[in-house]
Amino acid sequence: MIRRRQFITLLGGAAAAWPLAARAQQAALPVIGYLRVASRTQLPQIEAAFREGLGSMGFREGINVATDYRFASYDYDRLPTLAADLVRSGVAVLHAGDTPAAVAAKAATTNIPIIFRIGGDPVQLGLVKSPNQPGGNITGVTFLATVTSAIRLQMLHEAVPGAAIVGLLVIRPIRIRSRTPERSKGRRSSSGSSSML
Repeated sequence: MIRRRQFITLLGGAAAAWPLAARAQQAALPVIGYLRVASRTQLPQIEAAFREGLGSMGFREGINVATDYRFASYDYDRLPTLAADLVRSGVAVLHAGDTPAAVAAKAATTNIPIIFRIGGDPVQLGLVKSPNQPGGNITGVTFLATVTSAIRLQMLHEAVPGAAIVGLLVIRPIRIRSRTPERSKGRRSSSGSSSML
């Protein structure tokens, strides 16, 4: 009689534990490595937009994807270490949220796919071979200011026809500089006004 009870208890315990064991054997969630030079508290709307974009494609953090966030808090020297840490952790893809992060991510791996969001020229920065065929493991979106600076000056002239001098304010220095000021410097619009950058 006791053996029968022990057997039933053992069988019931195994049946209860079976779903737990099956869940433990499921594959781990794919991990996105998220890298930015800024601090996490600065521009939280960018991180929120990132999550919203994932959601729009059916990805939900903690459900079918995980994200490993790394922020350098403007300590540019930390970026290579943070990028290497993400690579070592085995992320499925790297998201570089700004130009310095993209450069660090590219230096850290040639195997893991990298998606960048930058404001400079990715060809000039050495991130891609060309905009149409980036090559390698990296691609992304750029707000290519170098190509559009003359167009912006023309639009500004049309909006404010009396402006003779235009200045450029920069919030903080960035180590990886685009050539926007050099390409825009001294440009003349059809009206004869020029930019002073």
